[in-house]
Amino acid sequence: MQNKGLIRVFAILFGLVSLYQLSFTYFTNQTEDKAATFAEQKVPNSVEDYVDRRGEVERRYLDSIGNDPIALGITYNDAKDKELNKGLDLKGGMNAILEISVADILRGLSNNSTDPAFNQALDQAAEAQKSSQNSFLEDFFDAFEAIPGDNKLASPDVFANTTLGEKINFNMTNAEVEPIIAQEIEGSINSAFEVLRNRIDKFGVTQPNIQRLDNQSRILIELPGATDIERVKFQLESTAQLEFYKTHYASQVAPYLLEVNSVLKDIVAPAEVQETETTVDSTEADDSIEDLLASEEDSISPAAQNNPLFEVFSFNPAIQQYAQAPIVGYAQVKDTATINGYLAKPEIARLRPQELRFAKFRWGITEAESDVVPLYALQSDRSGSPAMDGDVVQDSRQQYTQAGQPSVGIDFEGQGPGQWAKLTGEVASEGNAIAIVLDGTVYSAATAKAEIKGGSTEISGSFAVTEAQDLANVLKAGKLPASAKIISYDVVGPSLGQEAINSGLMSFVIALLLVLVWMVFYYGKAGLFADVALAVNILFIFGILAGLGAVLTLPGIAGIVLTIGMSVDANVLIFERIKEEIAKGKSQKDAIKDGFNNALSSILDANITTFLTALILFLFGTGPIQGFATTLMIGIATSLFTAIFVTRLFIDGYGKNGKSLAFCTGATKNLFTNFNKDFLAKRKVAYVISGVLILVSLISLFTNSLDQGVDFVGGRNYTVRFEAPVNATEVENKLIAELESAQAKTYGEANQLKITTKYRIEEESSEVDDEIQQKLYTALKSYLPEDLTLAQFVKGGSTEEKVGILEYNKVGPTIADDIKRDSFWAVLGSLVVVFLYILLRFRRWQFSLGAVAAVFHDVLIVLGIFSLTYKFMPFNMEIDQSFIAAILTVIGYSLNDTVVVFDRIREFMKEYGTDRKMGVIINQAINSTISRTLNTSMTTLIVLLAIFIFGGASIMGFMFALIVGVVVGTYSSIFIATPVMFDTIQKKALKPEKIKEEEETVA
Repeated sequence: MQNKGLIRVFAILFGLVSLYQLSFTYFTNQTEDKAATFAEQKVPNSVEDYVDRRGEVERRYLDSIGNDPIALGITYNDAKDKELNKGLDLKGGMNAILEISVADILRGLSNNSTDPAFNQALDQAAEAQKSSQNSFLEDFFDAFEAIPGDNKLASPDVFANTTLGEKINFNMTNAEVEPIIAQEIEGSINSAFEVLRNRIDKFGVTQPNIQRLDNQSRILIELPGATDIERVKFQLESTAQLEFYKTHYASQVAPYLLEVNSVLKDIVAPAEVQETETTVDSTEADDSIEDLLASEEDSISPAAQNNPLFEVFSFNPAIQQYAQAPIVGYAQVKDTATINGYLAKPEIARLRPQELRFAKFRWGITEAESDVVPLYALQSDRSGSPAMDGDVVQDSRQQYTQAGQPSVGIDFEGQGPGQWAKLTGEVASEGNAIAIVLDGTVYSAATAKAEIKGGSTEISGSFAVTEAQDLANVLKAGKLPASAKIISYDVVGPSLGQEAINSGLMSFVIALLLVLVWMVFYYGKAGLFADVALAVNILFIFGILAGLGAVLTLPGIAGIVLTIGMSVDANVLIFERIKEEIAKGKSQKDAIKDGFNNALSSILDANITTFLTALILFLFGTGPIQGFATTLMIGIATSLFTAIFVTRLFIDGYGKNGKSLAFCTGATKNLFTNFNKDFLAKRKVAYVISGVLILVSLISLFTNSLDQGVDFVGGRNYTVRFEAPVNATEVENKLIAELESAQAKTYGEANQLKITTKYRIEEESSEVDDEIQQKLYTALKSYLPEDLTLAQFVKGGSTEEKVGILEYNKVGPTIADDIKRDSFWAVLGSLVVVFLYILLRFRRWQFSLGAVAAVFHDVLIVLGIFSLTYKFMPFNMEIDQSFIAAILTVIGYSLNDTVVVFDRIREFMKEYGTDRKMGVIINQAINSTISRTLNTSMTTLIVLLAIFIFGGASIMGFMFALIVGVVVGTYSSIFIATPVMFDTIQKKALKPEKIKEEEETVA
């Protein structure tokens, strides 16, 4: 080997750099452990919400020492920026995919056009998105073109308006307008991206991540350590549309609502009335109304029975003493939709008196520990404009009222101070209130005694400190240009993350020890040198991950552990070739040199095919799957370097003084030495066996199907832990009674279930999420501790007992279709890429055909086994993104095996040319590589079994797919790929007179 000194220096420097990169992780872990200890001392377990409070104390502690040196002059903040990032599945937290409404942006650009063609095209585009592969904008343009008539995007009723007047004129064609609109859409989404970035930067979590996805309007947001889904939703989904309205007097609205109730008696179905009777005490509602509006004539008092409105709504009792009160009345949160529906009915809207003609009815926020919200009537005009718009807000901050309650301070700029002074002056003289409205919700309604100058105000209410901070944060970051909805999210509790780290590390250590022992057992001292190279390889992998700022996930740890098994393959190939050269009578020095040189081609081909499948996985995957692909690609690259160069340094260094180095032990010396089987003669039997397996798999796939996870069909997943083991079937029946659609499976231990439901999956509001959590709690209450509250159940992963919901995620139907499509293209893309690579390397399409046939064979059998067994296996076997990662890894492994055999066939073909028939060459190639094939398969299986047993419930299905894939892939490389290639290859170059020689050789 040339340039040994240079390689030695490079390896040492690379190792030192890796240690340097990993040192930051060590320093941050030490500091964070101190912060956790400090928080435990400050906040005992007896304090309510002690977990959240401890987290707040930890953050303040780390903020206070962030710029202090913690080691070697390095500050905590510097070390934190350079540490090895842990994914949400290891650290706990939330990731979400947010979709910006392109339809809202288009409406804004058109100044809320009422053009029939424009609005029809929006509706058709929204419908098309359920199955379309195009962006919303492309579907909108197609729908607009397809509508009959001379419809122009450059119409003054659509986009040729005051907003876009400088860019679009009346004479432009639709084709000319489309790129301008696309550019405006892109600008709006970029603006939304920056607004969201500003919000999450102030959210209070370390190392948040935000990135645009391939889909034009989707944004991925990762918040390590954040598990409060409601708080995150408020931060991400708030458009921050701030408005200020004058309120109507409650006494002005009361007569109208009494008339509404009277009319509703005739138009609301009795069943609907009966259904709502149990929600509110109607007698109390009647009494409050009668007390409020009592008069001598009492002509407008509601009847004592059949009060559709007052069954779910009660007037504000304060109206009796204060007729100008801004709050009209109260209702429970669950009834607000019903009341909104009543007020929106055309026959009800026509009842409005002149002073309420353009009034807006808006709900306020709930009081602490309450589900009752107040109703306000806001003054507006024909256009629905507020008295003052929030665009004039300059700054906002969390502060405290004079009574010491959390509030939000607001400062105005531009025309804001003047508008505020005018508005407060009007309210002072009229005696009503100013309602501060954010995204259609009234946060506070305060009166003014005189005109307020100075350009500032305060929003006060029943806020917690974090709620006030979040509200100030949203206002300060600015408003989104369109509505945003979380279409998919994944929440992992911190306790589950710690358990994942523990199980991942355990599987890592056990797999590593098993491989190290096996290599020494099989190759003796040479195996020990390979072990040292393997340890260096692991150091390089973690060092590179830290240096690149990559995120380590649980699938990522699985990728590293799998790399341990697969990286041994390069050393096995080299050692087996060296043994062959020694068997030919070469000196140890020459045998080592030729062994490394001859093995290089097989090593490169095998690793490149695996690398290509990992690259496809990285390009098409998201989140944890990309983490798996990243570590696998890095592992392949570093294992090549360590096997080819580092191992060579140790072997050459040991043998330079004439020391003998045996590449075997007493137990393995003659293993597979005289192995000579006619594998091709068994190919017809193999075809029959494989044909039966494939047929059974296809029948099962068409009849029994697969257990598709929420990634592919949409839905909500909850991992719930109980104090004692539970019966999954019994729990499932209770859940179905509550949620209509539910599935419960044991997940890991007997006291842990994975619960899946498609209940109201089309609806994305936080109210639906709350409702499902409430129903879960109700259905499971008999299995939970008696004193466990709903809040503790929802935050199960954050409590000391670790009982309740540890992890949950939601995938909407639209994004589920996208994931399924991307997964299909990932598998197909990997097959095409590998076919072309093998065609390029081996120059014959028959080699590519054999390799792809083996891959199809392996994939179908893995799918068939999952289809046949998922109903009774004691672990999760859902088909999700992780399963697709497993399938692509199986493809890579199968090709790795196949390419090694093909490479030896190509070598023998060059060596023997037409002197031997193809059948003889193929059998000799398989026999000469059988030791490597079985050795590599054995080490890989050892690693996979270690992860399967000790790696935790979340990756058992993933590992099972890999175990099946390795077994089937080893079989197919010998009995499918090679025979298919043999049966299709052209044999024109073979001489007929060599047939007898071949028969004698095979015999």
